[in-house]
Amino acid sequence: MALRLSRYILLGVCVAVLAAAGVRAATQRASAAPSGPNVAASTVAQLRIDGEIEPILAEYIVNGIEQANNSHASLILITINTPGGLDTSMRSIIHAILTSRVPVVTYVSPTGGRAASAGFFILLSADVDAMSPGTETGAASPIMELGGEPMKIDDTLQKKIMNDATAYLRSYVSKRGRNVELASTAVTDAKAFSDSEALSGKLIDLVASSPEELLAKLNGRTIARLDGSTMQLALANPVIVAQEMTSREKFLSRIVQPDAFFILLILGVLGLYTEFTHPGMFAPGVFGGICLVLALFAMHLLPVSLAGLLLIILAFALFILEAKFPTHGVLGVGGVISMVLGALFLIRSPMTGMGVSLSTALGVAIPFAIIVIILMRLVLRSFKWKQSTGEEELIGENGDVTEPVGIAGSVGMVFVHGELWRAVARDGAAIPKGARVRVKKVTGLTLEVEPVETQR
Repeated sequence: MALRLSRYILLGVCVAVLAAAGVRAATQRASAAPSGPNVAASTVAQLRIDGEIEPILAEYIVNGIEQANNSHASLILITINTPGGLDTSMRSIIHAILTSRVPVVTYVSPTGGRAASAGFFILLSADVDAMSPGTETGAASPIMELGGEPMKIDDTLQKKIMNDATAYLRSYVSKRGRNVELASTAVTDAKAFSDSEALSGKLIDLVASSPEELLAKLNGRTIARLDGSTMQLALANPVIVAQEMTSREKFLSRIVQPDAFFILLILGVLGLYTEFTHPGMFAPGVFGGICLVLALFAMHLLPVSLAGLLLIILAFALFILEAKFPTHGVLGVGGVISMVLGALFLIRSPMTGMGVSLSTALGVAIPFAIIVIILMRLVLRSFKWKQSTGEEELIGENGDVTEPVGIAGSVGMVFVHGELWRAVARDGAAIPKGARVRVKKVTGLTLEVEPVETQR
């Protein structure tokens, strides 16, 4: 009896030990496995500012921030590599960053990249700003441009523009706890800063070699939001989700590229020119009209130089003159040179330095010159062709008299161009049957003719 009781006690102890071990293992697994909210909180939405800041790029960034907010992402990471851009586009991006419910991190990347001019304003607007080693930022003095060239403005207007830009920068930089005075020098004195200078000057928060290193440094970091509240970032297992441009945004962003704009402009002019010189073809006119409208859309966004446009117009005129007055290629070559120079001058911003490439300018100008000259020569040659339809085609044609043509006023019959016509003598002389005559005039259904042998 005692032995049986001891067995039951031993069995109970074993069951208790095994149950305790199972509970401990389940507790460890539950603590190690991330819960649903933590997984969602570690999603990082990545957006890219790469190139000049213009309305299409601004639309992409603003929509991306809104989408990240709607999907309750943990963090928005905006990588920046830009020479600057338009003030209106910059302000729309900054507004979206400042009003974002999800924390935003701006990061100048890759090595050798920059966040200049408008990019500097965007960099400092985020909850956390960082740079890669070997990058730069600053040089944010506003530039007024007209036709791709700096405008000369009076001192009062210059001060107003400078003060407005500086005040706008201070309005959010001070709330982010960054060095307002040093940041202002990037606007007033056009100062630029390396990554180490920006870090030591308290313009940025971190220097990181990669997005992964940046997120690792941000994990557990407490940040201050624009409204004064604080928030701790939970990025133990971050998942970076790159948000790309939509098909529409990609298409429009390609149009505003200088090379694409120049090609669209030339194709538009060439299509309409072909339609005007060869009416009824329709396809060149439709295609050219579409290209020209797209070019005008891009022209609205790009700093187009008036000098470049005038050079392209001059080139077009030289090509037409070459077709009309053959100069052994002198005017044609001059037109090609004028168009290439016009393309190079067409889009030139002191802030960005972007423009049409030389290879694109040559690749478009030479075929355009050949096509325009050939088409114009065909048009000019067609003016010399004799009318091939209607009554006018009979003038100058030879025919045979089938019924004698008498004195002036008397009517005979002639066979011309496969048809029988009534005919009168041009000089009043009688023309016998079988004689060869030439048509000199058509009056209704009656021809005025004269003998072929008497024509001078």
